[in-house]
This record gives sequence, structure tokens and C-alpha cells, in this order.
Amino acid sequence: MASGQESAGIVTSDGSTPPTYTTLKGMGLVSTAFKPEDLLKLRYGNLGIGHTRYSTTGMSELQNCQPFVVDTLHGKIAVAHNGELVNAAALRKKVMRHGVGLSTSSDSELITQLLALTPPMEEVNTPDWVARIKNLMTETPTSYSLLVMHKDVIYAVRDPYGNRPLSIGRLVPISKLHSANGEGDTEGWVVSSESCSFQSIGAKYYREVQPGEIVQISKHGIKSLSVVPRPEGDPPAFCIFEYVYFARPDSIFEGKFISQMVYTVRQRCGRQLAIEAPTDADVVSTVPESATPAALGYAQESGLPYVEVLCKNRYVGRTFIQPNTRLRQLGVAKKFGALTDNFAGKRVVLIDDSIVRGNTISPIIKLLKEAGATEVHIRVASPPIRFPCYMGINIPTKEELIANKPEFEDIAGYIGATSVRYLSVEGLVTAVQGGIESCGEKEQISSRSKSSRRVGHCTACLTGKYPVELEW
Repeated sequence: MASGQESAGIVTSDGSTPPTYTTLKGMGLVSTAFKPEDLLKLRYGNLGIGHTRYSTTGMSELQNCQPFVVDTLHGKIAVAHNGELVNAAALRKKVMRHGVGLSTSSDSELITQLLALTPPMEEVNTPDWVARIKNLMTETPTSYSLLVMHKDVIYAVRDPYGNRPLSIGRLVPISKLHSANGEGDTEGWVVSSESCSFQSIGAKYYREVQPGEIVQISKHGIKSLSVVPRPEGDPPAFCIFEYVYFARPDSIFEGKFISQMVYTVRQRCGRQLAIEAPTDADVVSTVPESATPAALGYAQESGLPYVEVLCKNRYVGRTFIQPNTRLRQLGVAKKFGALTDNFAGKRVVLIDDSIVRGNTISPIIKLLKEAGATEVHIRVASPPIRFPCYMGINIPTKEELIANKPEFEDIAGYIGATSVRYLSVEGLVTAVQGGIESCGEKEQISSRSKSSRRVGHCTACLTGKYPVELEW
């Protein structure tokens, strides 16, 4: 669950009463955090949850590595959290007033401790985990997708605004992986922040956990236990940046009945960008790889040929989620090589998915010009990012963002480009929501009350309009 490259953890349970939990945690990527002999320790578990982390709150330390495990009146629970609580500071004080000590600086530990508190109506010897989860959801409106493991059950939970993704998959026989088989072939259930992970473990996408939904997963299958509504009139607030950059292109988002692939949305963004920001140029290319679908869409809409101008070193991690500037800059320096034969003597339109801090794009432009490009026009398939995200993406200060610096007035000159244009906020929302509406979702939405609307996106990092009031 979640995406990151700072630390990784796994907790398994044998499902007995009381259960035996086995925990593995380590710093770095999964491939370095866990050795094969370590994984052998998990073989006796028949259910488990895992987490990979990059820090938005809390230091990059092993003690902040998830999942967290705590004792409650009714036995141990393990919790994995993707997101960031908008009222973490107030909750921290509230938990401490109950006499609960906190051992980490992570807001995810707050969730674990809140789940350990006994809700008012719970009977002494009968734990009511739905009531506990609902109590948590009343304490903090967003942002979280959760996995909660207790004994032989896992609860999958999404906050009422659906800010962070959470998908359910079915484990099926390998022979049935690509066939349209029914639930009768199900060998087990899996949950992930992104559906793209399912196929690699022999699972098929089933559906999303809906905003505010609590889903129970056990040896008996899956069961939707409850849906906690949003305040009247509030639309969902799924993070639009998942489409822009964060998610893998083959992931599927948004919909219990109709879903759309990230790749297709990015391609529509590129088409919309070509309409809004046409360019007099010879070729279209991309900053690989997350911007490739947008570049193809731009090329299709503009009629310009698409070529590759950069060769990516696949052994370097993603630069945006490196925890400090020095690591990001070092990542850029060794990340790309120029495919000179494809663009020497030509005017290049280079499509990028986003420009956050401006550390990545400037050396790329310099590389292309030194390799023979006569012009390099930057077209960005998302609007300028102007505001911090307080809901799970590492954009901590306005001062870091290139769109808020004086240099943004002449951004082309600052980064060394011939010209720079961005997709508008309206264009991005149109590209994202157009696919849902074109599949017939529009008619379904119009018949519902505003409080149950299923289409809505958080654009706070672009507009400064946060889906909930922020608490400090």
C-alpha cells in the first residue's frame, strides 16, 4: 500500500486466536529492505498488510516505517496508512490528553492510537471495529486510505472525500488471469493503492473502495460494512495529481461501475494542451516516462511527428519523491541521455507532466540544446503548482515552488527554454472528468443529491481551494 522509496514494512498474521504477528521493516526500496531469508519468516501467515513510504510528515527513520502494530483491549491491530491527516497537530494533542504516549513523529501512528480507543457504545467484551473506524472518521475528515488488520480480518477504509486511492483485486488461477471469469474462480483477495500491482501477483482488478466505505476482507470473502457520508453538499476530492504524475499509467481509478485508465487521461491532457498551447515546431517528444501519454496525445492533436529525444536510465529512482534537493539534483544529472539523431537541427516541443521545483527541466533543456536542438519549447500537461499539499504529497512550502518565485514571470528564460506554456486548470479537469462523463456517468450523477456526487477532484495544489478547512 502507498508509494515510496524511503522504507518498507510487512506485518502478517496466522489468523489464530490470539494471532501471531510477524513484522519485517527496513529502510530503502523493497528490494534492499528485505532479504530472501527475511521473507521466509512470513510463510506461516495467511493474511498480511504491507506499506512503502515516502515522508510527508515525520522524519525518514525506521521508527516511522509502517505498518504500525499496537495492543488494544481486544488484541493487537496492525495499521497501514496512505495520506496525511489535515488536523494531525490537534489530534496529537487530543491523544496525549488521553494519557497515550506517541513513539514516532508520523501522523499514521495517531490513526493507530485512535483506533485503539474504545468508542462510547462498545460493549466491554465485544469489539466493534466498524464503530471504532467510524469514530476515527469523525475525528479526521481526510486524507487517508487505510488497511487495519485484527486477528483473521482486514478492513479496507477510504476517507469520505476519497482523496487517496484504494483498489480491491481478486487472486485467480494463472490460467484465468486474462479471461472474463466470475467470482467463483477467486482464490483470495488483495488491496492496493494502485490496481497496476495486481497482475504481477496473479490478481485481477475487482473494484475501488468507495469514498467513506469500510470493507471487510476475510476467508469468507469481502463485504461492504458501511459508507460514511461527506458533509451535505461536499463533492468527492480525489487527488487530481494522481492522474498528472503519481500513478502508473496502467492503473485504473474512479468508479464502482465505470473506471478509467491513467494512461488514457494523460493522453487526453496532451490533446487538450495542443488545443490550448499550439507550437510552430518540427517534432514532439517527452520527458519519459510519465509524460509519454500526454506527448502522444499532443502529437496526435497537433499533427506533428512524435520522436524520442531522451533515453532514461532505468536504474535511477523517481526524482520528485527524493526527500531533499541535493538528492533530486543528483538524480537528474544521471537520469537521461540524448538521442541526438532524432532531433539535431530541429525545433522540439518537449512535453512534461509537471514542473514542481524546476530542478529537473532546466538541465534537460540544456542537454537537448547542446546536442543540436535549435529550439526547445516546453509544454506542461498540468497547470502551475502554486500551493502546498497537506494531504499526502511532499510539496511542503510555497517558497519551493517555481510558480511562486519571481523568476516565474520569465520562466522560459529562467529554465533556458524557447517558450513555456501550461495546461489550464479547466483543461485538466475537463480531460480528467470527460472520460467519466462520456461513459454514461453524467446521467447517473445528475439523479443523485449533491452529497452523494461521485465525481469531484482535489485541485488544491493548483488553486489553493482545499476540500476541507485546514486545522493547525
